[in-house]
Amino acid sequence: MSHRDEVAGRIMVALDYPNVDQARELLQQLQGIPCYMKVGMQLYYAEGPAFVRELKELGYKVFLDLKLHDIPNTVKSGANSITKLGVDMINVHAAGGVEMMAAAMKGVEEALQENPALDKPIVIAVTQLTSTSQQMLNEEIGIPGAVADAVVHYAKLTKQAGLDGVVASPLEVEMIKAACGNEFKTITPGIRPAGSAKGDQTRVMTPKQALTEGTDFIVIGRPITTAANPREAIENIIEELI
Repeated sequence: MSHRDEVAGRIMVALDYPNVDQARELLQQLQGIPCYMKVGMQLYYAEGPAFVRELKELGYKVFLDLKLHDIPNTVKSGANSITKLGVDMINVHAAGGVEMMAAAMKGVEEALQENPALDKPIVIAVTQLTSTSQQMLNEEIGIPGAVADAVVHYAKLTKQAGLDGVVASPLEVEMIKAACGNEFKTITPGIRPAGSAKGDQTRVMTPKQALTEGTDFIVIGRPITTAANPREAIENIIEELI
């Protein structure tokens, strides 16, 4: 694999579209760029597992971003079903607790036992959403202290439960790696190339800054998907990172 392809593979494009037609239009424009594709709630709830299978048939790695959060047995079953789709990354909410996260891993393992041809997906947990400010954390969610402290606490619980890493703001990557080890993966939304609007994100960083902080994957949505020329937008990001 070339260095350029390796860099492209660390970029996750958030396919935040209401239907597959718009998603396919973007795929056509990005053809040949081996980035990860992130399918979130909007597209998955509209189109279901068929589009995930379509992405896999096209050769993409897929992060199915459904943020499972329920009683342990329900999450175990959900993780089992998702693993059978052949996705490369899935996630849960760390706020569900260690038992729930461990149950997700059990669901993954049982799916792999049932079909050994499947590759084991990377299983990660959401710490705090990148839209969460300290005021929201303290006054609405009811967790005292700084956002970064809450994130690291959840990251430690995630590692204890046997998961592979966490979703977190790029601002917390260094602290997470220090607490959980460099092999513990970080997936960072809140990435905004220089000159891009922040939108509803409050804790953001440029792609280059995020990789310099040591993150493993960067998630980028609107700066690519709503660009006048999405291919040019992602090519510019790749050039910045090489």
